[in-house]
Amino acid sequence: MKNRTNYPPLVLGSSSVYRCELLQRLQIPFETASPAIDESALSGEMPEMTALRLAREKAYAVAKLFPDALIIAADQVAALGEMQLGKPLNHENAVRQLRLMRGKEVVFYSALCLFNSRTDHLQARVVPCTVKYRELSDSQIERYLIKEQPYHCAGSAKAEGLGIMLIERITGDDPNALIGLPLIALVEMLMQEGVELF
Repeated sequence: MKNRTNYPPLVLGSSSVYRCELLQRLQIPFETASPAIDESALSGEMPEMTALRLAREKAYAVAKLFPDALIIAADQVAALGEMQLGKPLNHENAVRQLRLMRGKEVVFYSALCLFNSRTDHLQARVVPCTVKYRELSDSQIERYLIKEQPYHCAGSAKAEGLGIMLIERITGDDPNALIGLPLIALVEMLMQEGVELF
């Protein structure tokens, strides 16, 4: 593991186990902090703008706790056309989402921010990923939800788990974006901050 003593410490501003697992793939030391922000969309806000605004707010919230760090923050919003699909939070909402999405394409907008709280330098990007859902029966939706209970996932499907069975096709520049942390973009951002990854 590289010695990063010349770089600010790295902090992942997320409580997501999946984002943490993705960041561990880069084999660099980091700690985590959970940003406490209101994740509601604003009226009339486009899905990608919601994701980007929330990722920035998470980065700034964590920076208050770590004034000398590189803060990684991300957010994801799913959209069916112009309709935002947030976290369902319960079974009934998840059933409605999956019935609505079956046989259709949904775009997952994964926003990523890297904020250097030492210099106030912010890098931000939205990485879209298009998912084509299978034609699912009501009984398949019920069985999936009972097994997975993805009530805190945008679009009611965990692609990193059983949710992959609901998906017919994934199109995008970074497969990690769908899970919630676009690693290809993050590597580029970290390198621009002078972090030697390899």
